[in-house]
Formats: sequence, structure tokens, C-alpha cells
Amino acid sequence: MGKDGQKRFHILTFGCQMNAGDSAWLAGALRELGYVESARAEADIHILNTCSVRDKPENKVYTELGQIRLLAEAHPEREILACVGGCVAQQLGSGLFARSRELRLLFGADGLASAPGAIDFLVKNPGQKIGLLDFSPEFIERPPKAEPGATKASVFVNIMQGCDNFCAYCIVPQVRGRQKSRKSGAVLEECRRFLDCGAREITLLGQNVNSFGLDSQGDGTGFSALLRRTAALPGLLRLRFMTSHPKDLDSGLIRAFAEIPQLAPHLHLPLQSGSDRILRSMGRGYTLKSYLNLVEKLRAARPGLQISTDLIVGFPGEEEEDFEATLEAMWEADFCASFSFVYSDRPGTRAKDLPGKIPRRAALERLARLQERQNLNSGRILRSLRGTSAQVLIEGKETKPSSAAPEAGEEGETWYGREAGGFHVLVSAPLSRCLAPGDLAEVIITGSGKHTLKGRIADK
Repeated sequence: MGKDGQKRFHILTFGCQMNAGDSAWLAGALRELGYVESARAEADIHILNTCSVRDKPENKVYTELGQIRLLAEAHPEREILACVGGCVAQQLGSGLFARSRELRLLFGADGLASAPGAIDFLVKNPGQKIGLLDFSPEFIERPPKAEPGATKASVFVNIMQGCDNFCAYCIVPQVRGRQKSRKSGAVLEECRRFLDCGAREITLLGQNVNSFGLDSQGDGTGFSALLRRTAALPGLLRLRFMTSHPKDLDSGLIRAFAEIPQLAPHLHLPLQSGSDRILRSMGRGYTLKSYLNLVEKLRAARPGLQISTDLIVGFPGEEEEDFEATLEAMWEADFCASFSFVYSDRPGTRAKDLPGKIPRRAALERLARLQERQNLNSGRILRSLRGTSAQVLIEGKETKPSSAAPEAGEEGETWYGREAGGFHVLVSAPLSRCLAPGDLAEVIITGSGKHTLKGRIADK
């Protein structure tokens, strides 16, 4: 606790959008308890919300705990409390307590709802430690933390927890548990609260949103029906979701892209590999042909639809011809962006014991070739948007110097947001336009960078 009596916390988030949404909820819950979010150096409560999908994530946690130890040693007058949540906490378990004197709370995905109360208890009881690592058979609801004046224009809403797919490389079922869908009414109520507090764009999140409601916890509402009910909420300008598994993407979702105007023309659809042999080894449940057939149907339903993807390079047994198939698939699918990684062994997964491991140097070389190809395609797509008009949802004001700033002698400012296809846009605007987060602005695209667009407010 600071000299002024305020209890300060800092959250460091690793990994996916689900973790980002969890961290935002946790911050809101702590504010309700009287805690104040602060810079790292000023905080007494340090929360690491972790991800264990990629290689050696525990090393990041150990490094951060070391930094917290140094802060505690530099300020012996302060009671420093460290908390580790998310997938690494679930993966490593209570043995992690032995790695840090300051670490006093561990919580997994199902323990998040109880974390604010546990933190408050530990602040008042310095000698205690708590582990919240048990899996729950159902989704544990937590009170929505939509806050007037603090809610962003674009927000995340988790609709489910865990996954039942058990892909050969993936640790998610081990660290987030089996799939548990939220009740559709709870999802809609959280969305409604965010919209009432100023949100204009909602992204629905889940490990496999296409299977929402298909588990025993569902209430009979499928994913495409949930999209339609969410889109009908007053005040919603734009609706997004991720992540979709291709094997569960059905005709109802394809029709949704054709029939729901609020549904943004962007879909994140992980391919992982362009080789059918590798896809079988991964246990993905689809072929390249069936994947590309989905892409064709989706773009027929929604012309101009942008599709991004995930790709894994160097999966066990991957030959050069398998990798070349992935490169070719990137052209055929015309991805606007891809999140690509070198395969890494994860504990408890089938792929860990597969033969044919690829030397890291060879895998990194393939990754560089793949990313070069993606950069070429992304650049071409971004350049094709120059001179076009776009609806940009304004998210905030740019504070760093930007090449999108108004020309010399012109009074103005630079804002940032995203256009419908998901591309980030830096927008120059005259002061007279009085923009604010949540505005949907008509923007003329004037240029493009490696990953972003630049534009100016269209003349009225």
C-alpha cells in the first residue's frame, strides 16, 4: 500500500485475446474493491496473466518474478504481492510457489472469478498463499465489469472456456479444460452492459466459437443464432469473433456473413498447414480442399471478406514438399495476415512424442520464407485499398508522432481505429471534426505501411 493509502496493482498480459479480456475484467473487479491501476514500478500487487501455447513460456514467468523480487528488495518498506494466473499457472501448478517468495496467488482460467476476492484477502493477510487451480465442470460466471467512462469503443466478451478438439500440438485442453459454453442470456447481458457504457464493437471469444452451445453446458443456442441475437442489440455498430475451427464451420455461419450487416467482413480461420498429410498428423479434421471450399463459399456470401490465419512451421515429419504446399495454400486462400510460429513441444500433447522432429535452424529458415510471402501478400492487399473510402471505428487518439499527422500549417490531430476488414488505420483529422472514441468515421485511405493503413477524414 502506498503512502497515500491507495492499493496499487499492475497487470502484465501474455498471449491471446481471451487473456486480454480476462485481464480487463480483473482490472475492473479490483477497481471496484478500491484498488488503483498503476505503472509497474509503483504497484504493490503484480499480476502476470500468462499463456503456455508457445515454447518455454514459463521462462517469461520466471524472468518477471525475478524483476518483482528486485523491486521488493529495492523497497523493503512495501509489501509486494505477486500473482500468476492463466495457462502457465495451470500447467506448472502449486510447485511454482517455491520459485518466488513474493508469489502468493496462483489461479487458472476457472479460478479467475475468485481471484479479486483472493487478492483482497492476501493483502489483508500477508502470511497466506492461495491456489485456485481446480477445473470446474461448468462455466463460472463472473459479474460484468462494464464501466461508464472507462469502457473502450471495442471490447472482448468470452462466450466459452476450454476445448474438446485435442489437436496433436495444442496444450489448451490441459490448461483450460474441456469445452464449457456460457448460457446465451449471460453473454447477451454482458454485451448489453458494454453497449450501454459506450462500446460500439464487440468481439466474441472462444477457443472454438463454432462449437458454442454444442457441449452439455449449452442452452440450445448455436453460434450463428448467438451472432444474430448479439447483432440485434441496440447501439452495436460492428461484431467480430474468434477463433473459428474449420471442421465446425457450418452453412449457418456462412449465411450469417451474407445476412448480418453488423458482422465485420473479416474472419480468422486457422489453417495450420497446407499439407493434408500434416493436417492428419495434427488431428485437424479437414483437408486443404475442404478448407479452400469454405473460403470460396464465405467470399461468395460476403464479397471482399478478408481472411487471416494461423500457421505452424516445422511440425514433426514436415518435409519440404509439405512446407511448399503451405506456401501455395497461402496464395490460394489469399490471406490478409497470418500468425506463424515454429512448432514447439508442449507437455502432455501427442505431438511431443512424434518422430521426425525438424532441426530448429531448418524450421526458422522455413518460417522466414513463409513470413516473407505473407508480407508480400499483405502489402499487395493494403496497397489495393489506397484511394478507397472506409468506415473506421475510432478507438483513440494517437499520442506518438505519426506520418499520418496533418500537413504542416494545418491544425489537426491523429486518431487510430480499424476499418471493417480489420486493418488498423491512422487517421488525420482537423480539430473542427471533434472526433471521439466510438465514432464511425468516413475515411479516405491515402497510404499504407507494412501492417497498417493511413487516411484522412473525408470531406463532408
